[in-house]
Amino acid sequence: MRWFAIPKMAISLPLAVLAAIILISINEAGFRLSSQATANIKEAQATRAAVNRLLQHMLDAETGQRGYLLTGDPQYLTPYDVATSDINQTLDTLRRHYAPHTDELAEFGALSRNVSRKLAEMDLSVRMRKQGNEEAWKFVLTTDVGLEQMIAVRSQIDKLVQASNNKMGVAQAQIDRSLQMGRFGIAGVTLAGLLAFYMYLRQTRALLEAGRREQDALQRERDRLDKEVRDRTATLAELATHLQDVREDERGHLARELHDELGALLTAAKLDVARIKSRLGEISPEANERIQHLIETLNSGIALKRRIVEDLRPSSLSNLGLVASLEILAREFEDRSGLSITTDLEMVELDDSAQLTVYRLVQESLTNMGKYAEARQADISLHDFEGYISVTVKDDGGGFDTTQLKASGHGLAGMKHRVEAAGGRLSISSEPGQGTTISAVLPKTL
Repeated sequence: MRWFAIPKMAISLPLAVLAAIILISINEAGFRLSSQATANIKEAQATRAAVNRLLQHMLDAETGQRGYLLTGDPQYLTPYDVATSDINQTLDTLRRHYAPHTDELAEFGALSRNVSRKLAEMDLSVRMRKQGNEEAWKFVLTTDVGLEQMIAVRSQIDKLVQASNNKMGVAQAQIDRSLQMGRFGIAGVTLAGLLAFYMYLRQTRALLEAGRREQDALQRERDRLDKEVRDRTATLAELATHLQDVREDERGHLARELHDELGALLTAAKLDVARIKSRLGEISPEANERIQHLIETLNSGIALKRRIVEDLRPSSLSNLGLVASLEILAREFEDRSGLSITTDLEMVELDDSAQLTVYRLVQESLTNMGKYAEARQADISLHDFEGYISVTVKDDGGGFDTTQLKASGHGLAGMKHRVEAAGGRLSISSEPGQGTTISAVLPKTL
């Protein structure tokens, strides 16, 4: 198969090029011949029309002359004068036409001389009629001089018209020959082109078969890679979900340890300080100040422990529910950041995992808002619909271009994974200077 492919391609391409060159050459030759013949036809037609106009003007001039001679009415002189003027213009036009053609220029010269004699004869008779010389103009009118000149003019005009017709016939025959040449040339080139096209199709079919086999191999490889990517993506998603669950479990364990162990130690220390203070009685102001500072330090430690525990695992979710937990989260963030936060929260029915997902989504959104947004106002909304719930966090901060998210920014990616792992969908809408809106839709799961 490959042994025949190279010779076929080596023959078909030059054959196609040669056919194209021949076709262009035939077309160009036919065009030039047809253009020349068309120009000759136009020139012959223009010459014949001018000769016919000359004859018509001669007849008009003779008619006006005889009308004036017979009636003496000056009105007949108007067409006579117009005709003689047009005759001179037509002779100038014909002289330009026949100037390049020496074979016809002699015939035109004879015609021009006869026309001049006829015009002189008519002009003489008209002048005699104007002068009142009756015998002279009647004598001129009765002679055969004008008739002979007119017959000579007609004869020469017929010869020139016949020459123009002959030129038109030659040009028409030239056009016919160019059409025949184009007809047979295009037929031959078409056959050569069909042969080259057939050879090209054979080669193309072989190339297509080879390309199809290669495409099949590439498609199988793509399918294998796609399956591998999907499997690894699913594995990574499961791993991320597992790590997220493990992190939440460890957060819960750490929160319980801090609440139970550290809380008990700080509370015992606070009680011991209070007991010591009650038993000391009167003490110096400096010692009293030290004890008071110790009590305040223990209270701050207890508050810090409580805030850390709530950040690790909000106990309000289990004790008060999602809406109350979000209200507390909003108020505490408002106190720390100075933002004005408006909440629009409806009671929803979700399982513990979904409630934690909503809580973490709002918490992460507020954290990002405090770090980057430079906002003054924020809105948190939670709405209950049939079959799903929606949560939205919106601010009036600086915003950002969502198409230019940094690959190193894992906060939004983590939020998206957490929501999608819960069966929901996260959307982020933001533009520079237009604030940011983070919305999530989660199905109801009880």
